[in-house]
Amino acid sequence: MTSRPLHSPAPSPLAPLADPPVRLVDGAAMDYLLIEAVNALRASSAVAAARAKKIEQEMAEAGILPLPPPPPPMKPQQSHRDSVGSMTSRTPATSPDNEEDEGVRTRLEAIGLHVGGNFVERLCRDRPLFGDSLDAIKFVCKELWVSCWDKQVDNLRTNHRGVFVLQDNTFKPISRISSWQGRSEALKHAKIYVALPAGLIRGALARIGLHGTVTTEITSLPHCTFQIKLPKNS
Repeated sequence: MTSRPLHSPAPSPLAPLADPPVRLVDGAAMDYLLIEAVNALRASSAVAAARAKKIEQEMAEAGILPLPPPPPPMKPQQSHRDSVGSMTSRTPATSPDNEEDEGVRTRLEAIGLHVGGNFVERLCRDRPLFGDSLDAIKFVCKELWVSCWDKQVDNLRTNHRGVFVLQDNTFKPISRISSWQGRSEALKHAKIYVALPAGLIRGALARIGLHGTVTTEITSLPHCTFQIKLPKNS
Protein backbone atom coordinates (compact mmCIF):
# COMPACT_ATOMS: atom_id res chain seq x y z
CA MET A 1 0.00 0.00 0.00
CA THR A 2 1.55 3.24 -1.10
CA SER A 3 1.02 6.44 0.80
CA ARG A 4 0.33 9.65 -1.00
CA PRO A 5 2.82 12.46 -0.44
CA LEU A 6 1.51 15.29 1.65
CA HIS A 7 1.34 18.55 -0.23
CA SER A 8 1.38 21.86 1.60
CA PRO A 9 -1.44 24.19 0.60
CA ALA A 10 -0.63 26.81 -1.95
CA PRO A 11 0.25 30.14 -0.34
CA SER A 12 -2.60 32.58 -0.48
CA PRO A 13 -1.91 35.99 -2.05
CA LEU A 14 -3.74 37.57 0.91
CA ALA A 15 -1.36 36.14 3.52
CA PRO A 16 1.14 39.07 3.30
CA LEU A 17 -1.74 41.51 3.87
CA ALA A 18 -2.87 39.74 7.04
CA ASP A 19 0.63 39.74 8.55
CA PRO A 20 2.81 42.20 6.61
CA PRO A 21 6.59 41.88 6.95
CA VAL A 22 8.40 44.39 9.10
CA ARG A 23 10.29 47.01 7.11
CA LEU A 24 13.00 48.99 8.87
CA VAL A 25 14.14 52.48 7.98
CA ASP A 26 17.36 54.19 9.02
CA GLY A 27 16.76 56.42 12.03
CA ALA A 28 18.43 59.41 10.35
CA ALA A 29 16.10 59.22 7.34
CA MET A 30 13.34 61.07 9.19
CA ASP A 31 15.71 63.91 10.09
CA TYR A 32 16.86 64.29 6.49
CA LEU A 33 13.28 64.07 5.23
CA LEU A 34 12.12 66.80 7.61
CA ILE A 35 14.97 69.10 6.57
CA GLU A 36 14.16 68.70 2.89
CA ALA A 37 10.41 68.99 3.57
CA VAL A 38 10.89 72.34 5.31
CA ASN A 39 13.03 73.68 2.45
CA ALA A 40 10.61 72.44 -0.20
CA LEU A 41 7.54 73.80 1.60
CA ARG A 42 9.26 77.15 2.18
CA ALA A 43 9.84 77.54 -1.55
CA SER A 44 6.30 76.35 -2.31
CA SER A 45 4.80 78.80 0.20
CA ALA A 46 6.75 81.69 -1.33
CA VAL A 47 5.44 80.82 -4.80
CA ALA A 48 1.86 80.46 -3.53
CA ALA A 49 2.04 83.77 -1.65
CA ALA A 50 3.42 85.60 -4.70
CA ARG A 51 0.68 84.09 -6.87
CA ALA A 52 -2.03 85.15 -4.39
CA LYS A 53 -0.69 88.71 -4.19
CA LYS A 54 -0.57 88.93 -7.98
CA ILE A 55 -4.19 87.80 -8.25
CA GLU A 56 -5.28 90.31 -5.58
CA GLN A 57 -3.45 93.10 -7.40
CA GLU A 58 -5.08 92.21 -10.72
CA MET A 59 -8.52 92.11 -9.08
CA ALA A 60 -7.88 95.46 -7.41
CA GLU A 61 -6.81 97.03 -10.71
CA ALA A 62 -9.97 95.64 -12.33
CA GLY A 63 -12.13 97.22 -9.62
CA ILE A 64 -13.31 93.93 -8.13
CA LEU A 65 -11.46 94.47 -4.85
CA PRO A 66 -10.71 97.76 -3.08
CA LEU A 67 -7.20 99.08 -3.49
CA PRO A 68 -4.91 98.26 -0.56
CA PRO A 69 -4.08 101.20 1.71
CA PRO A 70 -0.69 102.81 1.10
CA PRO A 71 2.06 101.89 3.56
CA PRO A 72 2.54 104.38 6.41
CA PRO A 73 5.49 106.74 5.96
CA MET A 74 8.61 105.93 7.92
CA LYS A 75 9.46 108.39 10.66
CA PRO A 76 12.92 109.94 10.46
CA GLN A 77 15.45 108.38 12.78
CA GLN A 78 16.10 110.72 15.68
CA SER A 79 19.19 109.12 17.05
CA HIS A 80 21.84 106.71 15.86
CA ARG A 81 21.82 104.98 19.26
CA ASP A 82 18.33 103.51 19.10
CA SER A 83 17.94 100.33 21.06
CA VAL A 84 16.96 97.02 19.52
CA GLY A 85 13.52 97.32 21.07
CA SER A 86 12.84 100.67 19.42
CA MET A 87 13.88 99.29 16.06
CA THR A 88 11.63 96.26 16.38
CA SER A 89 8.71 98.43 17.46
CA ARG A 90 8.80 100.13 14.06
CA THR A 91 8.83 96.80 12.26
CA PRO A 92 5.36 95.65 11.17
CA ALA A 93 4.07 92.60 13.01
CA THR A 94 3.13 90.76 9.82
CA SER A 95 6.41 90.86 7.91
CA PRO A 96 6.87 88.75 4.78
CA ASP A 97 9.16 86.39 6.71
CA ASN A 98 6.48 85.80 9.37
CA GLU A 99 3.83 85.12 6.70
CA GLU A 100 6.17 82.69 4.93
CA ASP A 101 7.00 80.83 8.17
CA GLU A 102 3.31 80.63 9.05
CA GLY A 103 2.57 79.07 5.68
CA VAL A 104 5.32 76.49 6.18
CA ARG A 105 4.04 75.62 9.67
CA THR A 106 0.48 75.23 8.41
CA ARG A 107 1.54 72.83 5.66
CA LEU A 108 3.80 70.82 7.94
CA GLU A 109 1.01 70.45 10.50
CA ALA A 110 -1.36 69.27 7.77
CA ILE A 111 1.15 66.60 6.73
CA GLY A 112 1.59 65.51 10.34
CA LEU A 113 -2.17 65.35 10.79
CA HIS A 114 -2.48 62.84 7.95
CA VAL A 115 0.58 60.78 8.95
CA GLY A 116 -0.37 60.64 12.63
CA GLY A 117 -3.86 59.37 11.90
CA ASN A 118 -2.62 56.55 9.68
CA PHE A 119 0.26 55.66 12.00
CA VAL A 120 -1.87 55.34 15.13
CA GLU A 121 -4.20 52.92 13.34
CA ARG A 122 -1.30 50.49 12.99
CA LEU A 123 -0.22 50.96 16.62
CA CYS A 124 -3.76 50.38 17.96
CA ARG A 125 -4.49 47.35 15.80
CA ASP A 126 -4.05 44.72 18.57
CA ARG A 127 -4.97 46.69 21.68
CA PRO A 128 -8.33 47.18 23.43
CA LEU A 129 -10.32 50.41 23.38
CA PHE A 130 -9.19 53.30 25.54
CA GLY A 131 -11.09 53.81 28.78
CA ASP A 132 -10.88 57.60 28.88
CA SER A 133 -8.89 60.53 27.51
CA LEU A 134 -6.13 60.11 30.09
CA ASP A 135 -5.59 56.54 28.93
CA ALA A 136 -5.26 57.76 25.34
CA ILE A 137 -2.80 60.50 26.32
CA LYS A 138 -0.67 57.94 28.19
CA PHE A 139 -0.67 55.85 25.02
CA VAL A 140 0.64 58.87 23.10
CA CYS A 141 3.32 59.54 25.73
CA LYS A 142 4.57 55.96 25.64
CA GLU A 143 3.76 53.98 22.50
CA LEU A 144 3.57 56.82 19.99
CA TRP A 145 6.58 58.68 21.39
CA VAL A 146 8.77 55.56 21.42
CA SER A 147 7.73 54.60 17.88
CA CYS A 148 8.45 58.08 16.50
CA TRP A 149 11.27 59.46 18.65
CA ASP A 150 12.83 56.43 20.43
CA LYS A 151 11.93 57.52 23.96
CA GLN A 152 9.00 58.26 26.24
CA VAL A 153 7.79 61.64 27.38
CA ASP A 154 9.78 62.90 30.36
CA ASN A 155 6.86 64.49 32.19
CA LEU A 156 3.06 64.47 31.89
CA ARG A 157 0.80 66.85 33.79
CA THR A 158 -2.94 67.42 33.64
CA ASN A 159 -5.60 69.43 35.43
CA HIS A 160 -8.15 66.61 34.84
CA ARG A 161 -10.31 69.07 32.89
CA GLY A 162 -9.07 68.40 29.39
CA VAL A 163 -5.66 70.10 29.49
CA PHE A 164 -2.52 67.95 29.26
CA VAL A 165 1.09 69.18 29.27
CA LEU A 166 3.74 66.89 27.78
CA GLN A 167 7.39 67.75 28.36
CA ASP A 168 10.32 66.28 26.46
CA ASN A 169 13.69 67.49 27.72
CA THR A 170 15.61 66.18 24.70
CA PHE A 171 13.14 66.27 21.83
CA LYS A 172 14.82 64.48 18.94
CA PRO A 173 13.62 66.61 15.95
CA ILE A 174 15.21 69.75 17.45
CA SER A 175 18.15 68.20 19.31
CA ARG A 176 20.68 69.19 16.63
CA ILE A 177 19.33 72.59 15.59
CA SER A 178 21.73 75.52 15.82
CA SER A 179 22.34 78.80 14.04
CA TRP A 180 25.37 80.98 13.54
CA GLN A 181 23.08 83.98 14.09
CA GLY A 182 22.53 83.09 17.74
CA ARG A 183 20.02 81.49 20.09
CA SER A 184 16.98 83.50 18.98
CA GLU A 185 17.40 82.44 15.36
CA ALA A 186 17.84 78.80 16.40
CA LEU A 187 14.60 78.98 18.41
CA LYS A 188 12.85 80.47 15.38
CA HIS A 189 13.93 77.51 13.24
CA ALA A 190 12.96 75.04 15.97
CA LYS A 191 9.39 76.38 16.08
CA ILE A 192 9.03 75.44 12.42
CA TYR A 193 10.42 71.94 12.88
CA VAL A 194 8.01 71.08 15.72
CA ALA A 195 4.97 71.85 13.54
CA LEU A 196 5.09 68.38 11.99
CA PRO A 197 5.23 66.55 15.38
CA ALA A 198 2.38 68.74 16.68
CA GLY A 199 0.25 67.81 13.69
CA LEU A 200 1.21 64.16 14.12
CA ILE A 201 -0.01 64.18 17.73
CA ARG A 202 -3.24 65.96 16.82
CA GLY A 203 -3.87 63.55 13.95
CA ALA A 204 -3.29 60.52 16.18
CA LEU A 205 -5.71 61.81 18.81
CA ALA A 206 -8.29 62.70 16.18
CA ARG A 207 -8.19 59.18 14.73
CA ILE A 208 -8.70 57.80 18.25
CA GLY A 209 -11.75 60.07 18.61
CA LEU A 210 -10.30 62.97 20.63
CA HIS A 211 -10.48 66.22 18.67
CA GLY A 212 -8.57 69.06 20.26
CA THR A 213 -5.70 71.50 19.80
CA VAL A 214 -1.96 70.98 20.19
CA THR A 215 0.34 73.94 20.84
CA THR A 216 4.10 73.91 21.30
CA GLU A 217 6.46 75.97 23.44
CA ILE A 218 10.25 76.02 23.20
CA THR A 219 12.17 78.01 25.79
CA SER A 220 15.58 76.37 25.41
CA LEU A 221 16.87 73.77 22.99
CA PRO A 222 16.29 70.83 22.92
CA HIS A 223 13.51 71.16 25.53
CA CYS A 224 9.98 71.18 24.06
CA THR A 225 6.55 71.34 25.70
CA PHE A 226 3.31 70.25 24.06
CA GLN A 227 -0.01 71.47 25.46
CA ILE A 228 -3.04 69.42 24.45
CA LYS A 229 -6.52 70.86 25.02
CA LEU A 230 -9.48 68.51 24.62
CA PRO A 231 -13.17 69.33 24.96
CA LYS A 232 -14.69 68.67 28.33
CA ASN A 233 -16.35 65.29 28.88
CA SER A 234 -14.32 63.80 26.02
